Amino acid sequence: MRKVVFGGANSLDNYFARKDDAVDWLMWSDEVGEIMADYFKSFDTFVMGRRTYEVAIAMGHGDGSTPGMKTYVFSRTLKPRSTKKLEITSEDVAEVVGRLKREEGKDICIMGGGLLAKSLFEADLIDEIGFNIHPVLLGSGIPLFHEMNRQIDLELIECKTLKTGCVLVTYRVKHESEKKIARGRKAGSGKKGKTKKPR
Repeated sequence: MRKVVFGGANSLDNYFARKDDAVDWLMWSDEVGEIMADYFKSFDTFVMGRRTYEVAIAMGHGDGSTPGMKTYVFSRTLKPRSTKKLEITSEDVAEVVGRLKREEGKDICIMGGGLLAKSLFEADLIDEIGFNIHPVLLGSGIPLFHEMNRQIDLELIECKTLKTGCVLVTYRVKHESEKKIARGRKAGSGKKGKTKKPR
């Protein structure tokens, strides 16, 4: 099954852009460029919300799509359209990503969109998160994470300090299904460990 990854760059106080969508605080380097080039090799699908899509267009990324990738944009206000490279839809993001996850292909990257990620976290569809944490406190901006209906447990996969002073972290998401299995095993072992007291 394909892996769904939520990733990007963020400030230490967990914003991924200023309130006006500016990302002038991002630190770029050859090291970051090499990491990103290798990172994107594992994907063939991008998923984003309207705001991230419009920022991509404003930054000069053509129609918002990426060569060699299929981009899905979720919006209730943009006119639906579908091409080989780009699909704009008002469908439920969890239903579409769940369907894409079961299809053949490379992994799926969730771009920007803290609210979009919230829906996918709550549907237990995100498998991994990875962020390039920048040494800056923006004070305000567009939040990376929003309030969710449950706790999300993570397992650290990698933590790497970059020459820029940024910290690259990757976590595996512990799914609800595996936590239920673990709780069941723990309960079972607890019962086995109990002994009857002699009368």
